[in-house]
Amino acid sequence: MCRMLINVCTSACKVTMPTSCVIWFEFCFSKVNIYLGILHIQVECSSMADMAEEIVKLNNFSNVITVLKGKVEEIELPVAQVDIIISEWMGYFLVYENMLNTVLYARDMWLVKDGLVLPDMASLHLTAIEDADYKEDKIEFWNNVYGFDMSCIRKQALSEPLVDIVEQKQIVTNCQLLKTMDISKMAPEDASFTAPFKLVAERDDYIHALVAYFDVSFTKCHKLMGFSTGPKSRATHWKQTVLYLEDVLTICQGEIVIGTMTVAPNKKNPRDVDIMLKYSLNGRHCQVSRTQYYRMR
Repeated sequence: MCRMLINVCTSACKVTMPTSCVIWFEFCFSKVNIYLGILHIQVECSSMADMAEEIVKLNNFSNVITVLKGKVEEIELPVAQVDIIISEWMGYFLVYENMLNTVLYARDMWLVKDGLVLPDMASLHLTAIEDADYKEDKIEFWNNVYGFDMSCIRKQALSEPLVDIVEQKQIVTNCQLLKTMDISKMAPEDASFTAPFKLVAERDDYIHALVAYFDVSFTKCHKLMGFSTGPKSRATHWKQTVLYLEDVLTICQGEIVIGTMTVAPNKKNPRDVDIMLKYSLNGRHCQVSRTQYYRMR
């Protein structure tokens, strides 16, 4: 018999089975798959634990599922190890809110040798878009608010990434892989990184923002599974992360925006993400080189 552990909120949900085990971290109980014939222990940090326990009783699973209330880092499991950890830890921009560390803690604390963490692979990608209307209405607007100079707010607006749905037709360049994470092997500090990028224009257009999105994969299943949060895929609640540029880049087909992106947890609040973006373009109509700083909060 396999022991399974499920975590409903990344702060705590688990499911355990008698002899081997799986851990599932989820955001809401309705997303947790219950495997019959396996003892599950669900851990939930919030008051949702009380509701989860009621759902268990209503569906006659009390002899199979036990709900525990608490944080993953603070609870004690009724088993020494688990065989599988299944977790929906991903935040906006993949790493926002620093939920990955909870999964890595559970992996190092309880996962058996050669156990599985699912999804096991995640990757962060970057592309560039035209978005004149939004930038004019929501950012450049602050330069002149009914005759008043409020450009200090413009600076603040530029420094905060926007989480929104990007239309595929807005994409101006190729998509560039920034970072791949192997959740079964990575260390917590691997979520901080600097990655180069090279975005090649696919048409003559303007670039107002760079857009980040992520993919996740279940590569250890009998059938390769996964999904993308990119603008060319079906929309998800993660949407995309838009980083507006100080400059409007006039770019011709085949020209290249090169740069680097540095990502790290904010030192004062690790749930926030600090992003440093360096980019340059040496084109026929536009030559620019700049460094911008963003904070997801």
